[in-house]
Amino acid sequence: MPLKNDTTKVPALQTVGEIQGILAVHGARKIMLDYTEDGRVDSVSFAVETPVGLKGFVLPARVDAVAAALAKQHVKCDYEHAERVAWHIVKDWIDAQMAFIESEQAAMDEVFLPYMRDNAGTTLYQAFLKNQLLLEG
Repeated sequence: MPLKNDTTKVPALQTVGEIQGILAVHGARKIMLDYTEDGRVDSVSFAVETPVGLKGFVLPARVDAVAAALAKQHVKCDYEHAERVAWHIVKDWIDAQMAFIESEQAAMDEVFLPYMRDNAGTTLYQAFLKNQLLLEG
């Protein structure tokens, strides 16, 4: 099955702008773009008010992973194409999460919980991988 959005022509920066708009409309209090050394957007960071105060989250676009997935499907693409696809996939995922929020099935901090950052910049998922969570079972 083809990778979602594998034929998108929408520029990555346009999609990132759409992501910022979606987050802002849904209550993000702060939004920041993180860039690579060569000036490409690497991730979108944002903060939302939670029951325990303002918390930060980071949503990366893993362009190299998307390029590898496209290559496995024998899709010839350059970095810019993989970047467009990666950001469009992120946007679609955010749209799906917002449907949960709008239908009151989940809170914003709940759906983005794996991407919540601590003061050192480590996400909850990264802490989980390092066995740094006090979950039993």
